[in-house]
Amino acid sequence: MRAPHYAMTRPAPDACPSVVRMRPHLADGAQTTVYAAAFPLTGLRVQARRLDKPETLVRWCRSVDVAHAIVGGFFVRPHNAPLGELRIDGTAVEHVPFTAPWGANRACVHIGEDRMSIVRRHDLPESPDGDLLQAGPLLVRDGLSAITHTDDEGFTAGADQFDSDISAGRHPRSALALTDTHLLAVTCDGRHWDEAGLTLDELADELVALGAHSAMNLDGGGSTALVCHGALVNRPREQHGIELPDGRPISTALVLSYES
Repeated sequence: MRAPHYAMTRPAPDACPSVVRMRPHLADGAQTTVYAAAFPLTGLRVQARRLDKPETLVRWCRSVDVAHAIVGGFFVRPHNAPLGELRIDGTAVEHVPFTAPWGANRACVHIGEDRMSIVRRHDLPESPDGDLLQAGPLLVRDGLSAITHTDDEGFTAGADQFDSDISAGRHPRSALALTDTHLLAVTCDGRHWDEAGLTLDELADELVALGAHSAMNLDGGGSTALVCHGALVNRPREQHGIELPDGRPISTALVLSYES
């Protein structure tokens, strides 16, 4: 079954995201910090953006006067070319495709003229209108965890395009989710003695608990970044645990805003 669509209607000028900080207890007793920013869907405008140059999300937001954003898709070093499909205003943006046959299976967020959906790429037209950003894997579908451990999106088989197999173990992570009434921008910390990070299973379970009907994984690790009201919400760290005060330079972002 395809994930449901969520209509975005008239602007809500007074709407602003609420950010919740949580410390879930994981099955083995570990803990990590999860941040969830809830954006009411009424009046919400979501845009996929390609950064002009590699830059941390918080610095980019300040330079272009963006109040709320979350890291977008993966990228390829050294020039930070987007990895996975990217479309802006119906036009394909230059990117490095996912290794075949995984591109058709991997999750994406599609922002049309009046609705938004989080689905597998093959559930959308070949050339959809509006914006599209691909990452993955799909975390939640029809209100249930979509993590199956069958590698149906090829993140283990296609791990050569990444620093490592992103589906293995706990890491700092980012995600986008839809509920009946809100879009959720979610990140978690990790890579610290008191910040375990989350597996994809654990992240999916947290999103289901928050009421998500559909959700997808975004870029994570040291690139994990959520900006609300111009400030970096989470605490990014490199693989060896060194904190990155502003995060890591990234390639794409999802901008969240309301019309005044």
